[in-house]
Amino acid sequence: MEEVMSKKERISRYVVLCLLSVFILTPFVLGLWTSFLPTADISSGSLFSTHISLDNYVNAMKNTSIIRYLLNSLVISVLTTAFQLIFCSMSAYAFVFLKFRGRNFLFGLFLATMMLPFEAEVIPNFATMRQLNLLNTYSVMVVPFLTSAFGTFMLRQNFKQMPAELKEASDVCGLSHWKFYTKVTLPYAKISLLTLASYSFLSSWNQYLWPMLTTFSDKYRPVQDGLRQLQSQETFNDWGMIQASAAIVVIPTLIVLFIGQKSFKSGINEGAVK
Repeated sequence: MEEVMSKKERISRYVVLCLLSVFILTPFVLGLWTSFLPTADISSGSLFSTHISLDNYVNAMKNTSIIRYLLNSLVISVLTTAFQLIFCSMSAYAFVFLKFRGRNFLFGLFLATMMLPFEAEVIPNFATMRQLNLLNTYSVMVVPFLTSAFGTFMLRQNFKQMPAELKEASDVCGLSHWKFYTKVTLPYAKISLLTLASYSFLSSWNQYLWPMLTTFSDKYRPVQDGLRQLQSQETFNDWGMIQASAAIVVIPTLIVLFIGQKSFKSGINEGAVK
């Protein structure tokens, strides 16, 4: 009876997962499909048209600044990810392996910043960037996000799981904090670092509000805000080209998710073998 119930539960779970997958993937598939259709067919509702071509993608490459937007977002996301990996790992190391007065209290204040929504920080951050003359530059998209309380918290929890014998052995061998940090701590936290890198990259790539307020030209405008520039309320919108541009924008995020998932699984397998 238990085996029958387990089979029924398993089947019901698969059915629910399939339904949820269809519900989630339908908008994505529909958007990808319409990116190959002429705007006239999209406007008329002929979504099952046979006029399929790559003209929308060609027009997006030639007639818009989508390539510039992609390069801007790539530069901003890579820099943000690199700085967050460096500063978050260093601060997490300090909170775990360095003993100083008020360490726990300072870490509590550090975590308290996670309670503030980003919208509450927009005005003071904007005023600071304006006083530093960093508006409409790459710096204005990177400097406010050089570190992350979430990233520090996650890496700190991972560092605390390290065997105490490793630190004791390093002290006996005379390793400095820098060598222990680079040679032992970072390799041990490889999976957490990959997770933080994926999270940081995607968070930076998908930003919309901050770049809309701080960038004013295509030279520095990232891709999410750039897509908004392709739409107009006063003139005709080429929806086929806009959908093609949106499909192009999704490609880097899918690549990051694929690489991150593959690295995460390989890291787990290596740990299991060890």
